Amino acid sequence: MKKIYFILPISLVLLILFGFEMDDKDKNTQKAGKKMQEMVIGISKYARKFNPDFIVIPQNGSELAFQNVDPDKKLCFEYLNAIDGIAIEELFLDEKGKADNYRINNLKKLPKDKKVIVSEFVKEKKEEEKIAQLNQDAGFVPFIRTADNYHYHLIPEKMLNENSNTITKLNDVQNFLYLINADDYDTKKELIDKVADTNFDLILIDLYYLSFPYTKADLEKLKVKKNGGKRLVICYLNVGAAENWREYWQPNWKKGNPKWLKKNYKGYENEIYVEFWEPTWQKMMFGNDDSYMKKIINAGFDGVFLDNVEAYYALYN
Repeated sequence: MKKIYFILPISLVLLILFGFEMDDKDKNTQKAGKKMQEMVIGISKYARKFNPDFIVIPQNGSELAFQNVDPDKKLCFEYLNAIDGIAIEELFLDEKGKADNYRINNLKKLPKDKKVIVSEFVKEKKEEEKIAQLNQDAGFVPFIRTADNYHYHLIPEKMLNENSNTITKLNDVQNFLYLINADDYDTKKELIDKVADTNFDLILIDLYYLSFPYTKADLEKLKVKKNGGKRLVICYLNVGAAENWREYWQPNWKKGNPKWLKKNYKGYENEIYVEFWEPTWQKMMFGNDDSYMKKIINAGFDGVFLDNVEAYYALYN
């Protein structure tokens, strides 16, 4: 009997295989996104046991505000109730020099009581005013950094909407200072004094000046503007990538050891994306007296700024 062979075009075979691969990748991304939603909710619930007004601001990951991590779905109010707003990087001027309409549209779907604060990077100072205005027209609060401040280490000379208001919640904020790199300041006192000499509504800093933690006394000074108004001081916390200068880092750690140190962070050789749902990592971040969050709470910060919540996407894409 003559055998009959059915030969599929190579392009069709590749399309089928690639399609299955994409399906798996998308499923893994969505599953991880739900786990990140759960982590942010867990951090918020933990912090608000100690301070019901504790502020939670995730950076990026606008898709997390939606059910199934999908902007075409309804809003995820369990997640939104856990946060006070969203911080975004490079929104109206992205790496390609264009506005990121996808994320802009996502943010416009948020409830009005969820503040959007934006860190924009401009290569030329002449772009500052335009980019700031685009953000303000959209109802967002911009922080504009220029080429000499790419790593968030400088205090800009200018600020938008300077005021003497008392700021008690994120929705009150009209401007903010993003200062998580302390390398330019010879002492903790120098940094505190220079920040205290400003009128920003919100200060974003690390838990530590180099290896020295900020104290309650330090924060009380930072919480007062130069003009006497009260302001918010928010602490930076990287929940999606392990940083090799942090106190939790062990000498033998590297990608794959522990196994949840999963993927190199392109452009940041001192950081590794983590499988953030792993109990060991989560225990370091929140939920107990030795956790990073408890140290932030004990120091007297008004809230936390959660960086790399987009690890759910970075791990699989």
